[in-house]
Amino acid sequence: MREIFHDILYNLSTLFQFRPDEPMIFTSGTFWLFFIVFLLLYSLLYKRKWQMIVFVIVFSLFFYYKSSGLFFLMLAATSFADWLISKRITRTEKKRVKKIWVFLSLCLSLGILGYFKYANFFLINWNAIVQQNFQPLDIVLPVGISFYTFQSVSYIIDVYKGRVAPTRTWLEYLFYLSFFPQLVAGPIVRADYFLPQIGREHRVSSSAIYTGLWLVLLGIIKKAVVADYIAQYNDLIFNSPTAYSGFENLMGIWGYTMQIYCDFSGYSDMAIGITIMMGFDLGKNFNYPYQSRNLTDFWRRWHISLSSWLRDYVYIPLGGNRKGTFRTYLNNFLTMLIGGLWHGAAWKFVFWGGMHGVGLMIHKAAKPWLDKLPDTKFITFISWFLTFSYVSFLWVFFRAASFEDSWKLITHVFTDFNPVHIIPFIQVRSVWCIMMTLVFAVHFIPSHVYETLSARFSHSSWLFKLCMFIIVVQLVIQFRSEDVQPFIYFQF
Repeated sequence: MREIFHDILYNLSTLFQFRPDEPMIFTSGTFWLFFIVFLLLYSLLYKRKWQMIVFVIVFSLFFYYKSSGLFFLMLAATSFADWLISKRITRTEKKRVKKIWVFLSLCLSLGILGYFKYANFFLINWNAIVQQNFQPLDIVLPVGISFYTFQSVSYIIDVYKGRVAPTRTWLEYLFYLSFFPQLVAGPIVRADYFLPQIGREHRVSSSAIYTGLWLVLLGIIKKAVVADYIAQYNDLIFNSPTAYSGFENLMGIWGYTMQIYCDFSGYSDMAIGITIMMGFDLGKNFNYPYQSRNLTDFWRRWHISLSSWLRDYVYIPLGGNRKGTFRTYLNNFLTMLIGGLWHGAAWKFVFWGGMHGVGLMIHKAAKPWLDKLPDTKFITFISWFLTFSYVSFLWVFFRAASFEDSWKLITHVFTDFNPVHIIPFIQVRSVWCIMMTLVFAVHFIPSHVYETLSARFSHSSWLFKLCMFIIVVQLVIQFRSEDVQPFIYFQF
């Protein structure tokens, strides 16, 4: 009996320990075990502002600890430094001194990000230039550091420009920066959008609970069912592209195109759904990006919180479109280069961002001519197909291990493509093909249909909701891989 009791205590204690190989993510059973308890206690506290703030902060820091270990202390320290600096900015009357404080904050936030994310990248490239024997530093990248750093930067800049007042207390700012639904993989939430929500009176209706649950279930299907399943084939292709035919490589490229969408938008759906359950709003992060007919429209629909952040804090400060045609093109290119480097410390990410910048430049240059084309179904299809193909092939550089592997995969598509492989492929990988077809089809269903389905789910009986929940759980069990797969954007 004592041994059984000891085993129970040991198993419970492991739930509270950080395990690098098993981070607590939205698709893990550990998270939902803790979240159910959290939600029950939150329902008792959410109308009491300060008790709610402290409770959510404690859970958020615990969530980050379970995802990234003791780096939660760095997050807390960064938030405290930012809050103190924001107070100094508002109390200082001289503009020059304000700029010094802003510069100090940016050096702190971007310096920490630069060390953890880019130190080895720059040192390796420096080593290649000077031809020295260099060993990379043993640096562990904190989960989600890019996301909360961008929130930190935008907060300080907005305080400096008077767009938002600094929070009255450090706890309010820490609540904003550490808010667990969007902490490790976004969306990137602006202070002027989120901070007012902390101070208002919260009323969580049953409709909001069910709307949030609908988004969570939708996100789980996208990530744990679709993305993780089609990833198993995609990984085979990207790990050894020359071992497969050109057609199979093309399927791997299209597969990853859909995988990264279902993975990231699935996380966003879950984050937004959980937030709605708590009486908050994160805004929209995806708007059917693969419906886009040009690259400009794609970046208005894909990872909206990042693209709008880059627009407001990089593109516009560089001059935007206010300094002539050449500068407009250059600013677009530089902004996307920075966006590429934000995604990862490797030249393939810089190339990915740069080529998106080139695509945006080409679209802007050709827009006067494109606007004269007739708005026919054929033109619409060609516009969509070219945009989708351009985006899909650039995802290869995003996913592949190196430039060399990227070029091997792409060139193999064009040098070893044979239609005879189509029928055998469909026969062997019928479930994969069905999933891909459904993802394509569902992606083009009008948005009002989803809104109608969400409303009907919200107003349905508890028995129907229970059945939907059981179906989703069964789908996850049926299609799950051996291990719980982390979200792709966790690495950023």
